[in-house]
Amino acid sequence: MCTVRVAKIRREFDVDIDYRHFPLHPETPQAGLTLAELFAGRNIDPAAAQSQLAHLMAQEGLPFGNRTMTYNSRLAQELGKWAETQSGHQSIHDALFEAYFVDNLNLAEVENLIAVAERVGLCVTEAKRVLDSRQQQSAVDADWDRSRQLGITSVPTFVVGDRGLVGAQPYEQLAALLTAAGAPRRDT
Repeated sequence: MCTVRVAKIRREFDVDIDYRHFPLHPETPQAGLTLAELFAGRNIDPAAAQSQLAHLMAQEGLPFGNRTMTYNSRLAQELGKWAETQSGHQSIHDALFEAYFVDNLNLAEVENLIAVAERVGLCVTEAKRVLDSRQQQSAVDADWDRSRQLGITSVPTFVVGDRGLVGAQPYEQLAALLTAAGAPRRDT
């Protein structure tokens, strides 16, 4: 989420943006959970949560489907970590987002991840090898450890230096965070 704001940050600030993976519901089984199962005992109304998420997506101009399930995203994170070493890696994050939030695909299933990799032009054979070997497992573990060290508990969270913002914040808040950290603006 926040891709519109992140794109604007890329245009207006001379900064590198790194994605760090976060263990959101890592206990979710490979087969997934219904949203009712996910929120059971947590005093959260799944329909209201879904409506809120749909509203946030609409504000961002992002597509959003009728999401009924949540899936374990660990393998998708490992695929994303590998894709970051390939040219055009940003497209994998957007494609995984769409597969999950629009198409309601189970991203714990390797064949779904391979289809997403193929859709964005990544080498299918190499993607399958990376997933089967769990080549990026330690890199994603390091991201998870870092998120715990920083006290991150939700996504998105933006961290610049020792400061952070949690949630889908307005562009102006993100720009203020970067400015306070001394990030240079691009010449426009």
